[in-house]
Amino acid sequence: MLPALRSDLEVMPSPVADRPGILIRDPMRYSNAVLIIPYAFAGALECFDGQHSELDLRAAGDSGLQLLDALRESAFLEDEIFAERRGAREREFAAAEVREPCHAGSGYPVEAGALQETMRGYVDRGSLTAQSETIAIAAPHVSPFGGWQSYQAAYQRLPRDAGDRTFVILGTSHYGPMDKFGLTRKRFRTPLGETRPNTELINRLSTRAATAITEEDYCHSVEHSIEFQVVFLQWLYGPGIKVAPILCGSFARSIYLGGKPEENDAINRFIGELGEIDAQAGGKLVWVLGVDMAHIGRRYGDAVPARAHSDHMIEVAERDRARNERVAAGDADGFWDLIQQNRDDLRWCGSAPFYTFLRAVRGIQGKVERYEQWNIDEASVVSFAGISFTR
Repeated sequence: MLPALRSDLEVMPSPVADRPGILIRDPMRYSNAVLIIPYAFAGALECFDGQHSELDLRAAGDSGLQLLDALRESAFLEDEIFAERRGAREREFAAAEVREPCHAGSGYPVEAGALQETMRGYVDRGSLTAQSETIAIAAPHVSPFGGWQSYQAAYQRLPRDAGDRTFVILGTSHYGPMDKFGLTRKRFRTPLGETRPNTELINRLSTRAATAITEEDYCHSVEHSIEFQVVFLQWLYGPGIKVAPILCGSFARSIYLGGKPEENDAINRFIGELGEIDAQAGGKLVWVLGVDMAHIGRRYGDAVPARAHSDHMIEVAERDRARNERVAAGDADGFWDLIQQNRDDLRWCGSAPFYTFLRAVRGIQGKVERYEQWNIDEASVVSFAGISFTR
């Protein structure tokens, strides 16, 4: 039998005008290859589902064997080549003391001077409030150049004197397992410098909620939802900020099968421990959520293209507003009821960090500082917001 195409690959229409076809790339970065498969090869590509043989591939056309070679060399198949590359990459990350920047040069400038100039345009450090009572913010994790106004709306609400506190960053885990939280003790490096991990907080979670945790989670090496928040925090408070980076895996089982996420004992233990940490911290924590909201349009599997703030996206904005009202009210149950409607057909990829925060940190009140929709391409829209929270 032919090996199956990896299920964790990004597959989308080619954005290259003179090269139509199906683009395939590896968001996990086990492979750096990017393939554009001509539409004429689509029939052969369907053979890589784990249910077809090489005879089926030959029957699909003469190009089948060429496609097989290209997919194998790119480590895009569930075979020994991919297993070897994955093992080597994960061992390399586990042994590293520093989490290297993954999105410098794409999501933000790679040179420190250019990054500082860019960040100066996003958030003015002088705009931080001297006596702010903000204890948490929710900011986008979309590329900063697309969502900088919502980033700004959230980050400028932080206290000016928060630099000596620990920033607990709850990021969406786009690639990690369901119902798991990914932790790392590594320092995050960006062009601005290196963070410091709050190892005491991380060790406490690892000890008391171990069954809910993936330690030194490889997903941290490629995930942008925390990296972008680190860049903004370093810009505002200096490179050596103390952080506790936590990736929140999807609670999809609850969304599709019903019930609350904390009916899973491991999740309940983890969220409960986070709540105790917050209650005992005496105001020494700042919570930062790296979250996007709806994902609508062709990139996300919809047949109809989407345009920001028009047509169907007007209804999406109203549904986003209803969810954000529950978030701002600190109403975890009401928020999750809305997420479960239609099995979250809005595809809020920030739902797990939001719910984790609402369950763990009690007595909060939020304010939506800004809401936006952005065309990530001509036919697809992501929505996001900047939200601040006080006790």
